[in-house]
Amino acid sequence: MAVNENRRALAEEMSLKSMDFIVYAPARPHLLVDVKGRKFAASSAGGHPWENWATVDDVECLLKWEACFGADFRAAFVFTYDVDAAAAEGFPELFRFRDRAYAFYVVYVSEYLHSMRQRSQKWETVSLPAAEYRRLRRPLDQLLNITLG
Repeated sequence: MAVNENRRALAEEMSLKSMDFIVYAPARPHLLVDVKGRKFAASSAGGHPWENWATVDDVECLLKWEACFGADFRAAFVFTYDVDAAAAEGFPELFRFRDRAYAFYVVYVSEYLHSMRQRSQKWETVSLPAAEYRRLRRPLDQLLNITLG
């Protein structure tokens, strides 16, 4: 279910950033999803290809939503990678759409919180070290027990 992001929601007299989707999964937990679109290039000059940054506000708000929704729901980032053709062969799970290839990975926000590191103090962003990201991520299709294509 898509969430209207035009306004921030009020919960307990606080302004909370809305998640992008509420996913009612075939098996629990259901997901409160914030989608993070990223490019994945075979050569990523100046950085690693598994960009996984978020804002501190993203993390805090999603965890508050998780508390509001209760035990059957988990807050999650879905990192959506637009995979360039040179890198596509190294991916076991890709969704192809309009001559492009995409990879989807889930990281539960509660797990992200415990391993995140400050990326930019100025922009209030955080990220996971590459090895920690690889350990925590789960392919979206496996988590939801669906076939993406």
